[in-house]
Amino acid sequence: MLSHRTTLHPVLILHSKIGLWWSVNMSDDSKSIPPEQLPSDDLHPPPMPVINLGHLILEPETRSGVVEDIAKACHDLGYFQVINHGISQSVMDGAFEAALDFFKLPSEIKEEFASDDLRQPVRYDTSSKDGISMSRAFLKHYAHPLSDWMQYWPEKPPIYRKHMGTLAVEVRRVALQLMEAILEGMGLGKDYQHEKFEEGLQLMSVNCYPKESEGDAAIGLAPHSDYGFLTILLTSCRGLEVVDRNSNSWKVVQQLPHALHVHVGDHMEVLSNGRVKTVVHRAVLNPEEERISIASILGFALHEKVACAKELVDEQNPEKYKGSSFNDFLDFLTSNMDNKDRNFLGSIRM
Repeated sequence: MLSHRTTLHPVLILHSKIGLWWSVNMSDDSKSIPPEQLPSDDLHPPPMPVINLGHLILEPETRSGVVEDIAKACHDLGYFQVINHGISQSVMDGAFEAALDFFKLPSEIKEEFASDDLRQPVRYDTSSKDGISMSRAFLKHYAHPLSDWMQYWPEKPPIYRKHMGTLAVEVRRVALQLMEAILEGMGLGKDYQHEKFEEGLQLMSVNCYPKESEGDAAIGLAPHSDYGFLTILLTSCRGLEVVDRNSNSWKVVQQLPHALHVHVGDHMEVLSNGRVKTVVHRAVLNPEEERISIASILGFALHEKVACAKELVDEQNPEKYKGSSFNDFLDFLTSNMDNKDRNFLGSIRM
């Protein structure tokens, strides 16, 4: 379905050295990015795909066009934005308020969740052992099934569990809807491994980046790719920088009102047997204000391995990756704590 037809609504991505973004820290370090992919002076990047998600529920002909647009965005870029996604502005604002209130708490309260153990259900830190975090505070926690995990979430601020829980449910709905369309676009069918996606993990990363100060390093999070299938991001101000594959330069994603940013992760590359590539991205500090980002990552259950879809493997396209699970990823991070050049996706390439 990856034809040249497109009805994508163009929105320019502005190239700049300001802005800030990070998805989720359940990611693998991509320090091996070639020098030619570092920021360039390219001021005319290609359009950013913007998908009207509401069209997925319309008549089959309209849905087919949207599925094709999503498939093309995943194949060509690995990222896009969605509008008309059904998450109200009040839900998004409530989650931002809860996040900001948490990071304003006294250090001793936040430090109750501090841990070097990557397997903790909730973890707070002002840096990371993954070798990529450079200037941020974060709170990470599981969110699906919500009834299993919310009991571990912070009780302060009082609004945190309610507001972040509401957002988690809504964002997961969008992620599953998008996943169906992506699988359909790959030719696997929207119900491919349906139960594994329904029963899979949702990981939330709530991040706070400080305002850039004179003399500070501009990078808040070094170049990396995300573990999992999809990352969906809400951000309080413009900031995600992604590597544009065509020009080998950094592109700053424009902040659109009420839009969600979506990009594919390592396990999408694995499932597609390399037809869809994971997205390398980074965050830089904003010189005008501190920034809150809330990222949700969709993956299979902890011990459920993701392998190349057999429907996408043949003599011309042999299997390119070994099967791996989120548990394997955590083992890899734990055993490579001191290796700043580690790369999980590279470790499972065949």
